[in-house]
Amino acid sequence: MLGFGLVVLVAVGAFVFASRVAPNESAGAVGTRGSVSTSSSTTTTTQPAVTGVYSRLVSEENARPGTAAWRLSDQGAPGDIEGFTDATSAQPGEIVTLRVSTVAPSFTVEAYRMGWYQGLGGRLVWTSPAVPGQLQAGPTWSEETGTAEARWDPSVEVPILDAWMPGSYLLKLVASTGQQRWVPLTVRDDASTAAYAVMNAVTTWQAYNRWGGCSLYHCSDRGADRATVVSFDRPYDAVAGGSGDFVGNELPLIMRVEELGLDVTYLTSVDLHQRPELLARHKGLVSLGHDEYWSKQMRDGAEQARDAGVNLMFLGANAVYRQIRFEPSPGGVDRRVVNYRSGADPIRRVDPAQTTVSFRESPVNRPEATLIGQQYECNPVRADLVVTDPGAWVWAGTGVTAGQHLEIVVGSEYDRFRPGDGGPRNVQVFAHSPVRCRGKASYADVTYYTAPSGAGVFATGTNYWVSKLNPPEFPESPYNPVIVRVTQNVLLAFGEGPAGAAHPSVPNWEGLPGL
Repeated sequence: MLGFGLVVLVAVGAFVFASRVAPNESAGAVGTRGSVSTSSSTTTTTQPAVTGVYSRLVSEENARPGTAAWRLSDQGAPGDIEGFTDATSAQPGEIVTLRVSTVAPSFTVEAYRMGWYQGLGGRLVWTSPAVPGQLQAGPTWSEETGTAEARWDPSVEVPILDAWMPGSYLLKLVASTGQQRWVPLTVRDDASTAAYAVMNAVTTWQAYNRWGGCSLYHCSDRGADRATVVSFDRPYDAVAGGSGDFVGNELPLIMRVEELGLDVTYLTSVDLHQRPELLARHKGLVSLGHDEYWSKQMRDGAEQARDAGVNLMFLGANAVYRQIRFEPSPGGVDRRVVNYRSGADPIRRVDPAQTTVSFRESPVNRPEATLIGQQYECNPVRADLVVTDPGAWVWAGTGVTAGQHLEIVVGSEYDRFRPGDGGPRNVQVFAHSPVRCRGKASYADVTYYTAPSGAGVFATGTNYWVSKLNPPEFPESPYNPVIVRVTQNVLLAFGEGPAGAAHPSVPNWEGLPGL
């Protein structure tokens, strides 16, 4: 029923996007390990003396009534209802086609823009009329590459209205029989000159997606160990309700950015691959909680942006670890993600630089540390973060002291700074945390360096960081107000332009244990 969603558009409130809030994130006083004095998710502070990083529209948008109804109350059994879009992102004025399979007679689609919204996390902006349900065919399968795809009929069109602000959206599929599932979508603005570009790591979501039998890690009942090619032409599996890694690894940061009313726009990793030159329009790129899979074009674009003064903020460990390339599918261009992880990649014979090995491996030979300042070492771990440089600007307003532990901030993967990894040597280490991984003692680091252009590059070195930004009342929240405040400090500095002007990195790693 292509086009059915255009017959009746049911609006919830006015379709004007804009949001509230003066910055009000402040860390409570931190005492002994794990003890934090705070009574709510936020404590009032004075407006920071920073200009040019805020957006009235974002503040006004987040002042609009929010809702927790974006959450799923009944996922049902696998296959009860699930779907995917024909694009990972779209701009206002475009139409996204949604393909849905369900056992229910009918379903509706609810579109939520995700943000702060009084700490509730989302706002309902559009509801479809009832759409006839259809149980669609099982996956097509490639024996050669382990690729599963859903060659499904279109179900409904979702119009991206002009009033839909750039943002991360969840399309909630609601079956008439009660089952629910998410489909993520990013609304972007390629003309944006916002201070911040926040990137949804959809290539990493897809790498771990097992729908149809195989991810880039595992296969089930398919006679292969893993896929070498995965496709966006399929739903995300039932893990995390069909949202990929969005809800756990990305939404908490997005909520905090929007709570502050920062001047922000959004893109996906596919967008960075296709239009890397657009990074030059922004003051900072924010990579979220797990951003492992990058193409050569993405890496080149980020390095060129850094060298032109654009700040880079890596809020998860294991970022920029595996090189991928894209191929078309029957659903469109750049719909397949290729990762052989070895020289068996056929492209090696004609274009070795695009071979899909880990970036640090031959023939690519581009260690992540040359971009991030540190790089992935091991998993799994679960450890405290240990402060090493409490006088540094990132800790302003937190009251932390040298050697203080912040409980269970490091994990499950971690990065480490080592001067022999080929990265910059003017690295400032803000936290240097003892860990033990697979029987070996090591350290996880929070680092910062400034490039010759003046750009600052900040890296948390842990996947748990973003989850610490959740409001404390969220059921999945391990909220830590110190992490909230540090994140705010870095964001505000990075939104002003090349951070090295005000905060040149002060290398302090010599003499730290293990270095």
